Amino acid sequence: MNARRLLGAIVVVAFACGGTARAEERFPVKVMIVSMFAPEGQVWRDHRDLRALVPVPGLRSEDPNVHCGADGVCQLTTGMGYANATASIAAVVYSNRFDLRRTYWLIAGIAGIDPHHGTLGSAAWAHYLVDFGLQWELDARDAPELWPGGYLGIDTTSPAGTPKLRYGTEMFELDDALVRRAFALSHDVVLADDTAARTTRAAFPAAPANGPPSVIACDTLSSDTWFSGKHLSERARVWAGEVTGGRAVPCTSQQEDNATYEALVRATSAGLADARRVADLRTGSDFIEPSPHGNDAVNLLDYRAQGGFVPAIDNLYRAGNPLVQEIVDRWPAWNDGVPPT
Repeated sequence: MNARRLLGAIVVVAFACGGTARAEERFPVKVMIVSMFAPEGQVWRDHRDLRALVPVPGLRSEDPNVHCGADGVCQLTTGMGYANATASIAAVVYSNRFDLRRTYWLIAGIAGIDPHHGTLGSAAWAHYLVDFGLQWELDARDAPELWPGGYLGIDTTSPAGTPKLRYGTEMFELDDALVRRAFALSHDVVLADDTAARTTRAAFPAAPANGPPSVIACDTLSSDTWFSGKHLSERARVWAGEVTGGRAVPCTSQQEDNATYEALVRATSAGLADARRVADLRTGSDFIEPSPHGNDAVNLLDYRAQGGFVPAIDNLYRAGNPLVQEIVDRWPAWNDGVPPT
């Protein structure tokens, strides 16, 4: 065992024994991979040496440990949804068990995919994180006749109104250099695919929905409420444009990322993390709206039958690992920030 591995093992053992780590003893993390549920985390543990278990008080009982390797890569499973994501990130940040001041965070999970911008298995690097849940809502049956639906911005008077960003979490813009580098490192990787996914895609008349999965750059929408169907998908695209001044191109939907990022923003204010070092990767496990001849309800209720789950899980590693490995292999260059190409 080399000296570096031995030091990492000693620190992890000290943590496991319940000792209080001094600042200089905190395990220095180069990359923290953030998964939301078990299969998303397992794909990383299947491919990387993350055998050291660091128990962290405050994590969910189902996932009480952070999995770490001697190379400085760790993996955390937060649990699904806003509350689990925020609580788990906070538990790790304030645990006093890791040095996260120079850590790169890779949020890596499956998601719904917009057929206008991607397909099942596609791996999307986000530049903008948009909260779809921070809106007013009327049942669409109760909305005024000329409204396209029941959603509108808080303190606006119609769905066309541009809201004031009062909460501070309606949207986040990730570091452009990091997003570009993540995409460049992964855009040529061979992604996994599945026969069932190909069958689902064949019902769509045009690319990218009916084509093979690829690595793409587009944005993500967060909401604890799963949404599906043509009308809600259109509202999601409109909403993303409203809160980003037309800059966001949303292509994936998920339940956690704005909450995860806000927890890291607050940790950054406390001097414990750096939110500029966050990358967001979401892979398409199911379409958020059906093919032209499909049914909205069936699209939601039978999302498992679309066939995207298995390749989407596999492609988290395939598309995400090039960035992780680049950071580890060239840590002196990445230590102070995203290095020039």
